[in-house]
Amino acid sequence: MSDPNAQPPVDPAKGGSVPPAGDGATPPPAAPQQPPAGAYPPPPAGGYAPPPPAAGSYPPPPAGAPQYQQPYAAAQPMSPSDEKLWSTLIHIGGIFFGFIPPLIGYLVLKDRGPFIKAHTLTALNFQLTMLIALVVGSILTIVVVGLFIIIAVYVVVIVFSIIAAIKANKGELYSYPLTIQFIKA
Repeated sequence: MSDPNAQPPVDPAKGGSVPPAGDGATPPPAAPQQPPAGAYPPPPAGGYAPPPPAAGSYPPPPAGAPQYQQPYAAAQPMSPSDEKLWSTLIHIGGIFFGFIPPLIGYLVLKDRGPFIKAHTLTALNFQLTMLIALVVGSILTIVVVGLFIIIAVYVVVIVFSIIAAIKANKGELYSYPLTIQFIKA
């Protein structure tokens, strides 16, 4: 199909002329609108520059400069029900994950109240003591006596952690028996 708006070709041998290049429908490319790199930007509207900073004041920091960060606020104290909940969870977490929940609880929650601090500290000391007993039992498995020590340690951890969780849920302080005080308050 042919374009209905297209003009028929003209043969220059018969007296016609060839239109010059550039007379087509495409306009020439526009001049760039942005100044080249390194050139000064145009002045602001009105032709006035911003006023210099007042004497004694500092200029604003350059873009991308680190900003001053306000110090963090102190941790808010927990409500008694939250302290009981977290203390209970830390004691129960020690059954499944050893000393990790009491350690995290002590590092994160110790400043949130005296009740939670006491429970996380006692749970951490107890779990560290039981970890040492497990290492000793593992070494003694060579002599076969260690297997009984490992089983006894797991039973002690389960029983005493449940007792501690129940006491914590009632809002009472609990001190584990057979505990070495590695971390003191």
